Amino acid sequence: MTTLNLVAEPGIQEIRMSREFDAPRELVFKAFTDPELIPRWWGPGDLTTVVDQMDVRKGGIWRYVQRDADGNEFAFNGVYHTITASEQLVFTFEFEGMPGHVLLETVALEEYNGKTLLMDTSVFQSVEDRDGMLQSGMEEGATQSWDRLVELLKTMNA
Repeated sequence: MTTLNLVAEPGIQEIRMSREFDAPRELVFKAFTDPELIPRWWGPGDLTTVVDQMDVRKGGIWRYVQRDADGNEFAFNGVYHTITASEQLVFTFEFEGMPGHVLLETVALEEYNGKTLLMDTSVFQSVEDRDGMLQSGMEEGATQSWDRLVELLKTMNA
Protein backbone atom coordinates (compact mmCIF):
# COMPACT_ATOMS: atom_id res chain seq x y z
CA MET A 1 0.00 0.00 0.00
CA THR A 2 1.87 3.07 -1.19
CA THR A 3 -1.10 5.39 -1.44
CA LEU A 4 -3.46 6.70 1.18
CA ASN A 5 -6.23 4.28 2.13
CA LEU A 6 -9.16 6.18 3.66
CA VAL A 7 -12.22 4.52 5.20
CA ALA A 8 -15.25 6.53 6.35
CA GLU A 9 -18.20 4.22 6.89
CA PRO A 10 -21.65 5.86 6.62
CA GLY A 11 -23.15 6.82 9.97
CA ILE A 12 -19.91 6.24 11.93
CA GLN A 13 -18.09 9.13 13.70
CA GLU A 14 -14.69 7.95 12.52
CA ILE A 15 -12.20 8.25 9.68
CA ARG A 16 -9.46 5.63 9.34
CA MET A 17 -6.46 6.30 7.12
CA SER A 18 -3.47 4.07 6.51
CA ARG A 19 -0.38 4.00 4.36
CA GLU A 20 2.86 2.09 4.16
CA PHE A 21 6.13 3.99 4.34
CA ASP A 22 9.48 2.61 3.23
CA ALA A 23 11.25 3.61 6.45
CA PRO A 24 11.68 2.27 9.98
CA ARG A 25 8.99 3.37 12.39
CA GLU A 26 11.52 5.30 14.53
CA LEU A 27 12.00 7.69 11.59
CA VAL A 28 8.26 8.01 10.95
CA PHE A 29 7.69 8.69 14.66
CA LYS A 30 10.47 11.31 14.63
CA ALA A 31 8.80 13.06 11.67
CA PHE A 32 5.61 13.34 13.77
CA THR A 33 7.35 14.55 16.93
CA ASP A 34 10.24 16.79 15.82
CA PRO A 35 9.17 20.45 15.45
CA GLU A 36 11.99 20.98 12.93
CA LEU A 37 10.53 18.30 10.63
CA ILE A 38 6.79 19.12 10.80
CA PRO A 39 7.01 22.12 8.40
CA ARG A 40 8.72 19.91 5.82
CA TRP A 41 5.73 17.58 5.38
CA TRP A 42 2.60 18.63 7.32
CA GLY A 43 -0.12 20.05 5.09
CA PRO A 44 -0.45 20.76 1.37
CA GLY A 45 2.71 21.81 -0.45
CA ASP A 46 1.28 25.19 -1.49
CA LEU A 47 0.99 26.26 2.17
CA THR A 48 3.78 27.15 4.58
CA THR A 49 3.52 25.49 7.99
CA VAL A 50 5.01 27.06 11.12
CA VAL A 51 5.18 25.18 14.42
CA ASP A 52 3.98 27.72 17.00
CA GLN A 53 4.00 25.27 19.93
CA MET A 54 4.93 21.60 20.21
CA ASP A 55 5.39 20.04 23.63
CA VAL A 56 5.36 16.29 22.93
CA ARG A 57 4.43 14.91 26.35
CA LYS A 58 1.21 13.88 28.09
CA GLY A 59 -0.76 17.11 28.54
CA GLY A 60 1.56 19.02 26.20
CA ILE A 61 0.09 21.44 23.67
CA TRP A 62 0.73 21.58 19.94
CA ARG A 63 -0.22 24.40 17.56
CA TYR A 64 0.63 24.76 13.87
CA VAL A 65 -0.12 27.78 11.69
CA GLN A 66 -0.36 27.48 7.91
CA ARG A 67 -0.09 30.43 5.54
CA ASP A 68 -1.06 30.64 1.90
CA ALA A 69 0.61 32.79 -0.79
CA ASP A 70 -1.75 35.68 0.04
CA GLY A 71 -0.81 35.66 3.73
CA ASN A 72 -4.05 34.07 4.96
CA GLU A 73 -3.52 32.00 8.10
CA PHE A 74 -5.10 28.71 9.15
CA ALA A 75 -4.28 27.44 12.64
CA PHE A 76 -4.69 24.01 14.21
CA ASN A 77 -4.09 22.93 17.80
CA GLY A 78 -4.48 20.12 20.25
CA VAL A 79 -3.26 18.37 23.38
CA TYR A 80 -1.17 15.21 23.56
CA HIS A 81 -2.76 12.44 25.60
CA THR A 82 -0.53 9.41 24.99
CA ILE A 83 2.98 9.15 23.61
CA THR A 84 4.49 5.68 23.24
CA ALA A 85 7.88 6.15 21.56
CA SER A 86 7.93 4.84 17.97
CA GLU A 87 4.54 3.16 18.44
CA GLN A 88 1.65 5.52 19.11
CA LEU A 89 0.52 9.12 19.50
CA VAL A 90 -2.92 10.08 20.80
CA PHE A 91 -3.91 13.74 20.69
CA THR A 92 -6.80 16.10 20.12
CA PHE A 93 -7.09 18.10 16.89
CA GLU A 94 -9.01 21.32 16.36
CA PHE A 95 -9.13 23.70 13.40
CA GLU A 96 -9.21 27.15 14.99
CA GLY A 97 -11.38 28.44 12.14
CA MET A 98 -14.19 26.22 13.47
CA PRO A 99 -13.71 26.22 17.25
CA GLY A 100 -15.46 23.60 19.32
CA HIS A 101 -15.20 20.83 16.73
CA VAL A 102 -12.51 18.77 18.44
CA LEU A 103 -11.59 15.27 17.36
CA LEU A 104 -9.44 12.60 18.98
CA GLU A 105 -6.67 11.29 16.73
CA THR A 106 -4.64 8.13 17.21
CA VAL A 107 -1.54 7.51 15.10
CA ALA A 108 -0.27 3.92 15.39
CA LEU A 109 2.92 2.65 13.75
CA GLU A 110 3.69 -1.00 12.98
CA GLU A 111 7.05 -2.00 11.53
CA TYR A 112 7.76 -5.03 9.40
CA ASN A 113 10.72 -5.74 7.11
CA GLY A 114 12.08 -2.22 7.61
CA LYS A 115 8.81 -0.61 6.48
CA THR A 116 6.18 1.09 8.57
CA LEU A 117 2.41 0.81 8.37
CA LEU A 118 0.92 4.06 9.67
CA MET A 119 -2.69 3.83 10.84
CA ASP A 120 -4.41 7.10 11.70
CA THR A 121 -7.84 7.00 13.32
CA SER A 122 -9.84 10.19 13.93
CA VAL A 123 -12.94 10.03 16.13
CA PHE A 124 -15.32 12.97 15.82
CA GLN A 125 -17.97 14.27 18.20
CA SER A 126 -20.66 13.67 15.60
CA VAL A 127 -21.21 12.16 12.17
CA GLU A 128 -21.90 15.71 10.95
CA ASP A 129 -18.45 16.84 12.13
CA ARG A 130 -16.89 13.83 10.43
CA ASP A 131 -18.75 14.50 7.19
CA GLY A 132 -17.79 18.19 7.34
CA MET A 133 -14.12 17.20 7.61
CA LEU A 134 -14.46 14.92 4.58
CA GLN A 135 -16.16 17.69 2.59
CA SER A 136 -13.40 20.17 3.53
CA GLY A 137 -10.92 18.37 1.30
CA MET A 138 -9.07 16.64 4.10
CA GLU A 139 -8.44 13.53 1.99
CA GLU A 140 -6.50 15.58 -0.58
CA GLY A 141 -4.67 17.40 2.21
CA ALA A 142 -3.74 14.12 3.90
CA THR A 143 -2.60 12.63 0.59
CA GLN A 144 -0.36 15.62 -0.08
CA SER A 145 1.02 15.58 3.48
CA TRP A 146 1.83 11.89 3.38
CA ASP A 147 3.35 12.20 -0.12
CA ARG A 148 5.60 14.94 1.29
CA LEU A 149 6.37 12.67 4.27
CA VAL A 150 7.56 9.98 1.84
CA GLU A 151 10.03 12.47 0.34
CA LEU A 152 11.21 13.63 3.77
CA LEU A 153 11.77 10.05 4.96
CA LYS A 154 13.98 9.39 1.91
CA THR A 155 16.28 12.21 3.04
CA MET A 156 16.26 10.96 6.64
CA ASN A 157 17.17 7.44 5.47
CA ALA A 158 20.18 8.62 3.48
